[in-house]
Amino acid sequence: MSDVNPDSKDESKTGKTEGVNFSERYSDVMGKVNESLSKIDWTQMGKYGKAAGIIAVVVLAQVLIKVVIDTVNFFPILPGLLELLGIVVLGQWSWQNLTTSEKRTAVFDKVQNLKKEYLG
Repeated sequence: MSDVNPDSKDESKTGKTEGVNFSERYSDVMGKVNESLSKIDWTQMGKYGKAAGIIAVVVLAQVLIKVVIDTVNFFPILPGLLELLGIVVLGQWSWQNLTTSEKRTAVFDKVQNLKKEYLG
């Protein structure tokens, strides 16, 4: 028994013809793609580009946030310390901004102004 396969010569010949067929098919496909792209009204693509960019940035931000949260959760004591830090910061902010009725009114007014500014 020989290690040489008699069909190996046929495979090399068909590989060359497949390469020619592939390049012809590639040229045909690219021609069709270019023809389709030339039919598009590119003046309208500004808003679609902005929407696609915003979606891409949001997805990237979510992936980065997930990586950071997974890294923080990897250390067993860190999530508890961050929770405690959040409680302390909330307590300090509440003490500084909500202890008197004047301060509460000022915070309420700031929230209403932000609401008017951003929501109309």
